[in-house]
Amino acid sequence: MSLLTDREWKVMSALWDGGAQTLGDVMDRLAPETGWSRTTVHTYLTRMAAKGLVEALGETPKHYRAALSREDCVRQEERTLVDRAYGGSAGKLVAAFVRSGSLSKEEREQLKQLLDEMEV
Repeated sequence: MSLLTDREWKVMSALWDGGAQTLGDVMDRLAPETGWSRTTVHTYLTRMAAKGLVEALGETPKHYRAALSREDCVRQEERTLVDRAYGGSAGKLVAAFVRSGSLSKEEREQLKQLLDEMEV
């Protein structure tokens, strides 16, 4: 199962981009994209803190920061996708992207260079 929901990704992205922030700071970062109210943002931060995704620091005003790095979350999401959709085979994932034509010419060149560097 995915580590973060789509909405949790939005909250985490705001925290990753801004570091430790007050509720108001997080709300200001999220408002243009989500339109979420202060109560909604607070609910997400509280629930995510209970799940160990967010740390609440200090008393008043409380500051929030991501408890997990973006890189750790990305790795977990990659692993989940590979396991769920491709039976654990990263090669099948890459082949699917290549076959689907969803990789740009530049991305295909980067992939080829990476594989050449790995002496595959």
